[in-house]
Amino acid sequence: MAVKKDFIQFEQVVERGAGMDVHKETIVVTIRGKGIKTVTKSFSSFTNSLIKLKEWLKEHGIAHIAMESTGVYWKPVFNVLGDDFQIWLVNARHVKNVPGHKTDKKDSRWLAKLLLSGLLKGSFIPNQSIRELRDLTRYKKKLTNQVSSEKNRFQKILEDANIKLSVVLSDVLGSTGRKIIAEILKGDYNPEQLLYLVHGRVKASRKNIKEALTGYVTDHHRFMLRTIQSNIARIEETIAELEARIAEMTKDYQDIIELLETIPGVGHDGAIGIIAEISLDMDKFPTHKHIASWAGMSPGSNESAGKNKSSRITHGNKYLRALLVEQGWAASRTKKTYFSLKYKSLVGRRGKKKAVIAVGHKILIAAYFIIKDKVAFNELGEDYLNNFRKDKLIGYYKKQLEKLEPNIDSDKEAA
Repeated sequence: MAVKKDFIQFEQVVERGAGMDVHKETIVVTIRGKGIKTVTKSFSSFTNSLIKLKEWLKEHGIAHIAMESTGVYWKPVFNVLGDDFQIWLVNARHVKNVPGHKTDKKDSRWLAKLLLSGLLKGSFIPNQSIRELRDLTRYKKKLTNQVSSEKNRFQKILEDANIKLSVVLSDVLGSTGRKIIAEILKGDYNPEQLLYLVHGRVKASRKNIKEALTGYVTDHHRFMLRTIQSNIARIEETIAELEARIAEMTKDYQDIIELLETIPGVGHDGAIGIIAEISLDMDKFPTHKHIASWAGMSPGSNESAGKNKSSRITHGNKYLRALLVEQGWAASRTKKTYFSLKYKSLVGRRGKKKAVIAVGHKILIAAYFIIKDKVAFNELGEDYLNNFRKDKLIGYYKKQLEKLEPNIDSDKEAA
């Protein structure tokens, strides 16, 4: 029983703290610590109520706050309290309470208890300028995906009208495709007369192009195509405004952006995306292994009975992981680089997905040291991996020869 008691009573590390269970409309707060009575109160999520919460915490000498990262509801609380308190934003997966005993009050008390005991690990929260840049880059990515969806929808309408432009043109909405579609949208058209709009570099024959343009286009098709075109133009205009705002916010980061662009597969937009997700303060991550784990680009630890079991990559920053996977694909298609050879060496035995995750992991590690040390990427070349394997093979065979030498000597003496 004594052992059980010692297990329950944790050593107190923080003198006074507060645990917050944050929701959309209410915030349940529990304060506890030395010299104060444990009290649980509820506040609304309106700004005036949050100001009252701040004053109430100051009256009781609270300096540390722990709250779960519930959706986006923690952000207004952080904006009001962040300058006056040390806030630990914790992952809900790491602070689960006893099953069957879950209430808002119990959750806040449990957070306060873990806070005082020093058993919480706070999530990474970048400064305000990086958070704003992160909002812009994520929104731009979402709009870019919308443009892709609209272009696919545009292509479906063309197929419904039996216009087979995608068969003869590599880019339906390219220069040639836009000119042809503009003529089609005007009304009745002659496929023969549209051939003069086709660029000379188009590889398809004029006969096939004429067949592709012979369709059954109705007024409904034209209405849908015009509507989708207008929507694409509006979204692209918004994307241009976002790019201008991003350029304004990143003008002080140009030196780091240029260094990150030296990584194969990481372009200008990719470099800005990395900065927006991991910031420029690498002191928040003690080692490159910490940032890889935080990003969800490294496998978790799964050991039982002394045996290491296979485990998937950990939960992490899904936006950064998606960006690194995209850059990993780009790096795998580069020529005569270490990343491309690394991908080729893994894809045969690990598969495409695991291979590209490994390349994305390498890109993240490179970005970590580039931002930390402010140095350009050191391209090892495609021969590095081959030479590394040769050295390992030479070392292995040397050890095997050393093991065989006593046997060879004994055979000579016997002879």
